[in-house]
Amino acid sequence: MDDHKSSIRQQVWSELRKVAYADSRFDFDFSEFIPDFQGSFEATERLMLMPSYQCAKLVFITPDNCLEGLRYRALKDGKVVLMTTYAIRRGFWLLDPRQFDPSNFRYASTLDGMEQMGQTISLQDMMELGLEIDLMVTGTGVVNLEGIRFGKGHGFFDLEWAMLYSIGAISSITPTAAIVHDCQVLAEQLIPESFDTVCDFVVTPTKLIEVSNARKPICGILWEKLASGMLESIPPLQELKSLIRDDRVAQPDP
Repeated sequence: MDDHKSSIRQQVWSELRKVAYADSRFDFDFSEFIPDFQGSFEATERLMLMPSYQCAKLVFITPDNCLEGLRYRALKDGKVVLMTTYAIRRGFWLLDPRQFDPSNFRYASTLDGMEQMGQTISLQDMMELGLEIDLMVTGTGVVNLEGIRFGKGHGFFDLEWAMLYSIGAISSITPTAAIVHDCQVLAEQLIPESFDTVCDFVVTPTKLIEVSNARKPICGILWEKLASGMLESIPPLQELKSLIRDDRVAQPDP
């Protein structure tokens, strides 16, 4: 399975480099970050026309470079944005546009600004607040016409999905969208694993692809499949493990 995913990623990354913008830290190493790309503004505009975006009050948006514009536009639209820090190492953060001046929306949509303008929020906090996420949006490395996506190879979005699903902040019918460049969309079959989060929508600069019956994982965290060191480096995973141990959260059936 790992060889299958790796070969698919390498196939797409050679084309993505032609339209991607380098990261200030990782340059063009797509195994470390999801890049912004030519046409991301148009893809964002297309997503914002979707009813699932327009009706959303709370949107989870990953910290990918290509989604900075969406985070900014969501704040301008008065939507609360939930996101994570890079690699989830400092957990989840909530950006409520009612809590700071609109002149700071642009800064708040960046990874540095998020931690200055937003507030950290634990899984327990989300449960106590009864947080219900209306839309999940991610960047990704590769996606096909059936919404099956392979990210950088670390599984962060699948972990975010599993944690939020475990505490009831999302369900198997929560709309999920990927914003990508057209070159990242493949017509060929991809083979998902039980924990891979399939998208309902694939949004590119030129088109919107709607997926029928996108399969969302309902297994929660598969603890035995976590990469070495991941539990130790991701505080929300540690918190979830504690919540399950104390019977405050039920481990979903695999």
